Amino acid sequence: MAKQLGVLTGGGDCPGLNAAIRAVVRGALARGYEVVGIRHGWRGLVEGDFVPLTRSDIAGILPRGGTILGTTGFDPLREEEHVAQLLRNAAALDALVAIGGDGTLGRAARLHGEHGLPVVCVPKTIDNDVGGTDATIGFDTAVAIATEAIDRLHTTAESHDRVMVIEVMGRHAGWIALESGIAGGADIILIPEEPLPVEEVCACVDRRHLHGQAFSIVVVAEGWPLTTREGVGGLVAHGTDEYGFLRLGGVGAMLGAEVAARTGFETRVTVLGHVQRGGTPTARDRVLATRLGLHAVELAATGSFGVVVGLHGDTVAATPLADAIAASPRTVPPATYAAARTLFD
Repeated sequence: MAKQLGVLTGGGDCPGLNAAIRAVVRGALARGYEVVGIRHGWRGLVEGDFVPLTRSDIAGILPRGGTILGTTGFDPLREEEHVAQLLRNAAALDALVAIGGDGTLGRAARLHGEHGLPVVCVPKTIDNDVGGTDATIGFDTAVAIATEAIDRLHTTAESHDRVMVIEVMGRHAGWIALESGIAGGADIILIPEEPLPVEEVCACVDRRHLHGQAFSIVVVAEGWPLTTREGVGGLVAHGTDEYGFLRLGGVGAMLGAEVAARTGFETRVTVLGHVQRGGTPTARDRVLATRLGLHAVELAATGSFGVVVGLHGDTVAATPLADAIAASPRTVPPATYAAARTLFD
């Protein structure tokens, strides 16, 4: 009987997941595995929601956004019975490839360390904040989408002498804001790692106008805490989701109102939201997903479990899950942001 390898996607969707699934299936079939897809992340492993995956099942999915397997943020570790059911169903698998972000990696680490689950992880998240890799699947596409939006907003800002505030994703790490802001020529970039007071943001806008620039482009990550010099304010959130995580969003609107009130300049706000996570992946994300997926199968075939595959420079290599989790969230270094701040005025 052929060995069986399972693959699942967990957490939020992002461009490149299907490319990774395709690589895992193609690589596993080439090594003689039978491959099953596990639907809706860890919940599918608890419920035994398996579907066979053959070459024909993955034909044409390389450029498609989202995930053909579906995904959830379900945490099986919250209930002992869920863990027991998961392990009973996982007994049919010789190896599991779990594609996900820090939540997926954390659950995989515990399931491997405490119960011996034979798992290899592939990192994905548009926030690019997972440890154990220099880049995650989905990040490049998100930056490209945000950059295009900034490019388009430039023309309106210049035509009407407006301040344009663009809110992008980034809960703990400001990589999307930083890289799209630099690529799009933003005048001010605000990230969670560097909580500039709102007075300083407004001062930057004022200085630009004094220097003859009648418009400004401000890119802000959703996790940037809007505070004053006196420390008033903080994260902008509206409740929690079904898993208890804060629902961030709205900082762009609040910042826009502050800028308009404090500077007197006409201000408009654009929230990119989930558009950053959807649609066709870039060529870079397709290649990264393919490389990571293939390497994950190589590791599984040699019994190298409890690791996450990642990009280190231009090399794909494995990192123990415990080390990757310890390095998460992977945030923007102060020196990197300091270099970007030279472009603010």
